[in-house]
Amino acid sequence: MHVLILGGTTEARALAARLHDTVRVTSSLAGRVAAPRLPVGEVRIGGFGGVDGLVEWVRAHAVDALIDATHPFAETISFNAARAAATAHVPLLALRRPGWVPAAGDDWHPVSSLEEAARALDGLGDRVFLTTGRMGLAAFADRPQWFLVRSVDAPEPPMPVRTEVLLDRGPFTLEGERELLARHGIDVLVTKDSGGAATAPKLTAAREAGIPVVIVRRPPVPQGVPVAATPEEAAAWVRGRTAA
Repeated sequence: MHVLILGGTTEARALAARLHDTVRVTSSLAGRVAAPRLPVGEVRIGGFGGVDGLVEWVRAHAVDALIDATHPFAETISFNAARAAATAHVPLLALRRPGWVPAAGDDWHPVSSLEEAARALDGLGDRVFLTTGRMGLAAFADRPQWFLVRSVDAPEPPMPVRTEVLLDRGPFTLEGERELLARHGIDVLVTKDSGGAATAPKLTAAREAGIPVVIVRRPPVPQGVPVAATPEEAAAWVRGRTAA
């Protein structure tokens, strides 16, 4: 059995580690990070060229099952995967870590897009901790606030005029996030609902400091695609198909 994992996430790497001793696993990374953390097993890096390219690759490499374990906000590849799986008649599973849930004391302002997040900043704060990644900064380019942008790789313009870039990769600690918010005088946090524990401490630190959080809702999984919340659930799905 050959399983293609569309990955790049912590969950994708954990799933590859669980499967590689029992089935053939190929992990596909988009190549947007300069030095990605590589999973065990076979790895390919780069895009497929849209739906047709993914269908061609699946057929040429005799893929028996496809798992979309990309970032919860990788909307384009998720919908391409759904269309490609249907075209190639290959079963598809989405592996999605659960989203974050607000706790008592949180001051969350949910929005549907980065553009809406930029507009929501008015009246909330003047020193913004922006943790939405290096893509999409153009949405904030005309904002007057000061921004601390944290990302794995250096962002490219357009971006806010008043910007300081912090290159760093999670997981992050609560103590570290507390210190960062205090050192930079942050009074509003902007993030995406990525879920997971690696970057969640910033939410706790913001709650403790009474800092409002503008949080971008994640896009839905394509209709009809089953979802697993953990690598264990996804591995069980694969084992079930192997047994069948």
